[in-house]
This record gives sequence, structure tokens and C-alpha cells, in this order.
Amino acid sequence: MANLLLFLCAFGAVAAYAPRIISRSEWGARSSWKPPQTLEENPAPNVIIHHSTGPSCENEHSCKSRVKSFQNYHMDTNRWNDIGYNFLIGGDGSVYEGRGWGKSGAHTRNYNNKSIGICVIGNYQSTSPNDSALAALKTLIQEGVAKGHIKRDYKLLGHGQVGATECPGGALYNEIKTWKQWSPTP
Repeated sequence: MANLLLFLCAFGAVAAYAPRIISRSEWGARSSWKPPQTLEENPAPNVIIHHSTGPSCENEHSCKSRVKSFQNYHMDTNRWNDIGYNFLIGGDGSVYEGRGWGKSGAHTRNYNNKSIGICVIGNYQSTSPNDSALAALKTLIQEGVAKGHIKRDYKLLGHGQVGATECPGGALYNEIKTWKQWSPTP
């Protein structure tokens, strides 16, 4: 199935497939400390890709656990209102709802109000995410465009293009640089 999705993504036929989105209630999200702010620019003109730098997850149980740990760290250590990302992608090929569509995140300084931040769970310095995760990432972005959450002429950026970080890892960054909407300049 993942190879079929990658094939379809390459030819722009992804809109027929909706990504499997695990809702906040399904993964056991805590309540946000404050109501989320809406994006200042909506639909979002930017999609910013991140990686989590820790271990990846390969099944729903381990991915839910990892997403909960990110939310706990963001809220308890960073003192953010909620998990920082709009969405997270697991190695199981599922999308985990963070703040969701149209909400300002806490993932990229100076871009939180004008982007959708998507974190691929795992460390992608030297290896790329698996086919299921890449297909889910592409499908989620395509659905965001199709449903009017992301501008049709959006810029696809790696976190390191707009911040002093190696995120989303060299291998994942090299992958997204081959995608049609990737922009060399923010």
C-alpha cells in the first residue's frame, strides 16, 4: 500500500486518499492550557518539516506513547500551552493530530503564525523515514491543500532553513528538497 501511495504521490493523484489521522482524544492528549490561537495567515503559506531526533515508532501503541511524551515535554519543560507541532507522522504511516489545522504552533520561531509544522517521529540525520511515513507526510500535505488549510502555492521548508538547527536531519532534508513545492528560500 505504501508503495502505491508513493507512486500516486509522484503523479499527483494523492487527493483520492485521505491520511489516517489519529485524533488528540485517540492518542490521549492533555488539554491545552489556553485556547489555541488561529493562524494569522490562513490558509498557511508555509509547511515546515521537523524530526524529533529520538527513536522512531513503528506501531500505533509506540507512536501514541512518543506523541504523549512530546506533549509532556513541551508543556512541562518548555512551559508551552500544548504540543508544539500541528501534526506528527509515525513510522506506522499514521498522522497524529497535534494542534491541528489552522492553529498557530510552537515549532518554528517567527513562522508559528504562518505555517503548518509537521514532525516526522525519529532521527533522520543519516537515514530517511520509511516509505509509510513519507507517504503519510505527502498525503497529509496534499489533503491540507485540497481542503483549503494550506495555500496551493505553499513553500515547503526544512526547519533548519528558518532556524539555527540541523532539523529535520540531513537525510530527510535531502528527501524533501526533491519535492515539487520545496523552496530554497523562505
